[in-house]
Amino acid sequence: MSLDLTDIGLVTAVVVIAALFWRSHGIRERALIHTRRFCQREEVEFLDDTVGLEKLTLEKDRHGKRRITRIYRFEFTVTGGERYPGHTYVQGGLVQRVELPPHRYTPPPERVH
Repeated sequence: MSLDLTDIGLVTAVVVIAALFWRSHGIRERALIHTRRFCQREEVEFLDDTVGLEKLTLEKDRHGKRRITRIYRFEFTVTGGERYPGHTYVQGGLVQRVELPPHRYTPPPERVH
């Protein structure tokens, strides 16, 4: 059995695609974990326990270098009755920020001692 240039190119393409898919999956998992923690800190309920890729773009980082920026969308609630969209921004594999739009605030119940 001999490999020709076409076979090597095909195997290389499959390996590259698999590596890109694996890296994307890891980045999404980091966005998910970060978003979940952010929602806990902000005392909002992270719905469906998932983030979905909304947009893939090139943006400059703080050093002026263009990097792939992934914008993930998720939903949260404060009252349990209204769903709000939020966004998690990941640039170059690192979570940069999580944004929540203006939403209804429900203060925690008062504790009676």
